[in-house]
Amino acid sequence: MASLPLSFPLLLDGLKAAGEDTRLRLLALIGEGELTVSELTEILGQSQPRISRHLKLLAEAGLVERYREASWVFYRRATEAPAAALTDALLDLLAPDDAILLRDRERLEAVRAARAAQAQAYFRAHAHEWDAIRRLHAPEEQVEAAIKSALSGATIGSLLDLGTGTGRILELFAGEMERGVGIDLSSEMLSVARANLERAGVRNATVRQGDIYSLALPRDSFDVVVVHQVLHFLEDAPRALKEAARVLRPGGRLLVIDFDPHDLEFLREQHAHRRLGFAPEILENWLVQAGLSPQSHRLLAPQADGKLTVSLWLARDPRIALASAQNNREVA
Repeated sequence: MASLPLSFPLLLDGLKAAGEDTRLRLLALIGEGELTVSELTEILGQSQPRISRHLKLLAEAGLVERYREASWVFYRRATEAPAAALTDALLDLLAPDDAILLRDRERLEAVRAARAAQAQAYFRAHAHEWDAIRRLHAPEEQVEAAIKSALSGATIGSLLDLGTGTGRILELFAGEMERGVGIDLSSEMLSVARANLERAGVRNATVRQGDIYSLALPRDSFDVVVVHQVLHFLEDAPRALKEAARVLRPGGRLLVIDFDPHDLEFLREQHAHRRLGFAPEILENWLVQAGLSPQSHRLLAPQADGKLTVSLWLARDPRIALASAQNNREVA
């Protein structure tokens, strides 16, 4: 514990914030996953003003993070060092079989079950739309294998999934990334993603509401950005790619998965597709305009009775390569 790189004020404030019955229980619950104020109120059986006051103190000490999604406010465990180190240390000290925490966890599971049921009701109501489109392209297993292959060969510290939908990309890479963030504009889809990630036991990923054109994320903050079947819905795909490139770290990779050009007009009329696929040269030009270096392009043929060819474009932030070339010239 003494080896943790924590300043005296941070450690003191963190211990003060956690050193109270309700706040320690709140920290333990939030350590299990993202929760809203109303969910925490239901679990602990305390008033909302009281819970909000305790959460405020935990947030001010850096032990938890607060973010708004439409009319909801979510809390999650700290993810940024050094506060995350203190949060992790405190949670590790808690006995998993403590009677108080076990009761809280039972009520948490009931809240999660209700959340999952609501999310799956929404998913079932729209499943026919996704199923209709899936039948038109390569099997999902083949597409996912191609996605994994495109990003193999290098470690993934942080991954950003833009238009995360059901959260499947975060689930797919959960074992290979240190942390993942999924962004989606739809609060209903975020509910589906949270339920799926919880059911899969994914603890190193979070999802939040956001605008793909204006991400509330710092520059140079992700090793990998994935844009999976999103661009064809957008009014301004080049702008979205530029924003994705902005948050890539030097040498980071952007993977775009979408459709090759096609003539299925019903997708525009019935499923809100604004673009009927993208020609390789057009999308590669957009990647270059975003300041990226295209690396590869792969096509996946549709199923026997399908009409949609899936395209995968991989691009890289060139800044490390440029710095390396400059260093080589200086050595020469």
